[in-house]
Amino acid sequence: MALRISVSPSASLRGSTSHPSPAVAVWCPQQRLLPADSGRRTAGMMSRDARRGIRVSPVRSSLEMVEPTVGQVTEVNKDTFWPIVKAAEPKIVVLDMYTQWCGPCKIIAPKFKELSEKYLDVVFLKLDCNQDNKALAKELGIKVVPTFKVLKGSKVVKEVTGAKLDDLILAIETTKSS
Repeated sequence: MALRISVSPSASLRGSTSHPSPAVAVWCPQQRLLPADSGRRTAGMMSRDARRGIRVSPVRSSLEMVEPTVGQVTEVNKDTFWPIVKAAEPKIVVLDMYTQWCGPCKIIAPKFKELSEKYLDVVFLKLDCNQDNKALAKELGIKVVPTFKVLKGSKVVKEVTGAKLDDLILAIETTKSS
């Protein structure tokens, strides 16, 4: 079974005129085009869709919701990292580059979260250096995990390698005072 997804930039998923977002429609063979936001199902489609496990729902681009958040750690990927960093200016950004299998990464993660709650004028991000984000990790010059990058004005100004909380706090404080 093939699916074709089409995006219409002029329509809105929620009917909001203040923040229009693209409308997404899904095309299934032997069925007509069904707008993703139509809460209704046409006769006969409900049973076919239910049997096939097809659910049509609104889709939002991750780039559409890009905004820096303070007081918490935001997970980023290769697509959202730079837009969030640019949107965060003139704030300082601290990036935790980690992997799922890294023991020291798991140990420092709760402390990193505590820092995000303490420094409300700093944006804290996490990047899983997996295969999907390999190009961004390489671009940022990661050699070991965890690595923390402190950015100001979209440029890396400090780097801390390893799970060294005191060094990370010093890097944040130094960057804030400069």
